[in-house]
Amino acid sequence: MKNIVGFLFVSFLFISCQQKIVPSDIPKINGYWEIEKVVFDQEKDKNYTINESYDYFEMGKNNTGFRKKVMPQLDGTFLVNDSQEDVAVRFENDKVFLDYATPYAKWSEELIAISKDKLVFKNAENKEYHYKKAAPINLEGDGKKIK
Repeated sequence: MKNIVGFLFVSFLFISCQQKIVPSDIPKINGYWEIEKVVFDQEKDKNYTINESYDYFEMGKNNTGFRKKVMPQLDGTFLVNDSQEDVAVRFENDKVFLDYATPYAKWSEELIAISKDKLVFKNAENKEYHYKKAAPINLEGDGKKIK
């Protein structure tokens, strides 16, 4: 009986601590995001220490916009191509989804958490994608990274 009560308490704690995402949070998506890790349902997590590309989101006031893959350059600029995914935000049953569309496919990801410097999505395969806000890449003459 104690185990059941303990399990229910922990479950309630987990559910109550989950971030409630509201429409005013959506503009926080705008900008450049660097993937930190992917959390798998049954496999070992995959951490990313270096990324060749970032995700760039631009969302408008009507909760629609786009996502592009961009490649950061050492001088602080980004290489960009014409390919992009249309994005629409959907609020449904106390959850928030990003619906993506290209000429070739449509899919959705659940927005799990968002802040000014963190972003977490979950896809249909229960993989969680954890992002951090991207910072410019600047190298000093000796190769040390600076902020």
